[in-house]
Order: sequence, then structure tokens, then C-alpha cells
Amino acid sequence: MDPLTERTPRVVSAVKLLRTSDRRKAGRFLAEGENSVGEALTTAVVHEVFVTEAAAARYPDLLGAARRRHVRVSTVTERAAARLSDTVTPPGIVAVCDLLDVPLARALTPPPRLLAVPVEIAEPGNAGTVIRVADAVGADAVVLAGDSVDPHNGKCVRASAGSVFHLPLARERDTGTVLDALAAAGLQVLATAADGEVDLDEADELLAAPTAWLFGNEAHGLDPAVAARADHRVRIPIRGRAESLNLATAASICLYASARVQHRADRAVP
Repeated sequence: MDPLTERTPRVVSAVKLLRTSDRRKAGRFLAEGENSVGEALTTAVVHEVFVTEAAAARYPDLLGAARRRHVRVSTVTERAAARLSDTVTPPGIVAVCDLLDVPLARALTPPPRLLAVPVEIAEPGNAGTVIRVADAVGADAVVLAGDSVDPHNGKCVRASAGSVFHLPLARERDTGTVLDALAAAGLQVLATAADGEVDLDEADELLAAPTAWLFGNEAHGLDPAVAARADHRVRIPIRGRAESLNLATAASICLYASARVQHRADRAVP
């Protein structure tokens, strides 16, 4: 059978999933590349895999996994693969998957011990990195609050290195609703702030409690009204000459600090 082209209706429909509105309408998104496709086939609902002839030769194990799961595998032309990709150099393999995000209530059930809550995060690479870090430290979920980027954005999925498939992701446009839900779940809310009243180096006792970390927008940080609703505002000490830390770096430091204290407490329980 000849490879599908960029004009084939199934390819045309899949290309539309590069747009946020079409992803939401269809309830599906694209996972691109060996890592993402492999994780999708392990954990997600996958409807179809598109692959070029060259990529099929590179990834026979992935295609075998897809066929064992009765996922349709379709060979496409290089031009079709380029249309399905939002990268400069398409990897030649793309999976069509069901959206991953869950309702906020599900992300908070059972009550989590550690939660990452990016607020108004705009850059998909940063969102993917925060999701990857949250996964790495063993956080229970990630909640994207306010007008945040779609975690199914291709750059976000790639930056997460597969972690979008590993832990619950929730989105809630009303940040106030998120804050109310965090409090109802028994979580203390900590906000990162350059002028915070708590020094992260001296916060071990505080970090032992179930915690939701708020991380603000890349350009202007947390809205003062949102930061004011946190139980504590925490500053990361900077001892060198750097003026500040970017969002993903600050999130990595704070989530790791919480995970370190919580896991140490777990080991101390007889």
C-alpha cells in the first residue's frame, strides 16, 4: 500500500491537532518522537501511529508494541510527517492519543502530599520542564491554574520527556477555584517570592507537611492577590551574583526541597 500523503483525510484531521482549539474539540493530541510515542503506547489511549518508512526501520520495537495493542500503524510520506510535526527536524513517528488532563477533583484524590501548581505559565517548554521535575521528585500531580499553556502542546510534551504520561495533570482557569480546592484537600500553600518571609534553607519543618507549591508566570511572577492567599511566601536564597532564577529552575529547587524532607520523614518512621 502506498504511504499516506498530506492530503489523506486521516492525516489532515491529525494535523489539525497541532492547534489547541482542535485538540480540545477532538479530545485528542499528538505525541511525537521515540520517547513520547513509547510512553504513550505504555500508558495512554492511542488511536493511530503515523510513521515514515525511514522511521519504521529505526523503531521496529515501537511499531511492534503498537500492533500488539491493536493500534493502527500507517505509513506516511516525509511531507506528511513534516505537516504532522511542529519541529524543525521531524522524527518521522507520531501517535494520536486521547487528551491526558483530568478534573481538578481527581488530581486531589486521594489527598496529595506534594503538588506543583504553575499559575498563568505561558511557555510550553517551561511547563513541560515543571511536569518532568514534578514526576522526577515523586509529586502526586500537576495543576495548571489560570490562563496557562495547554500541556498537550507539542513543545510541552517533548520538554516533559514522557512525564506527561506519568502523573495526573489538571487544568483550571479559575485560580481562585484551585486555591479553594487546595485548602479543602488539607494542603498548605507555599508561594515562591524574592522577598518571601520564609527562607527555603530554614524551612524543613514547614516542608514536611502536605504542600502545594505555586509558581508564577515567567514574565511577572505571581499576581499579588494570589500570592497573598498562600500560607507562606518562600524565598530561595541566592548567594552569587545572579539577579534571579527562572521559573523552571525555581520550581526544580522547591519541589526537590519538599521531596527531600518528606522522604526523609518517611524513612524515619519505624
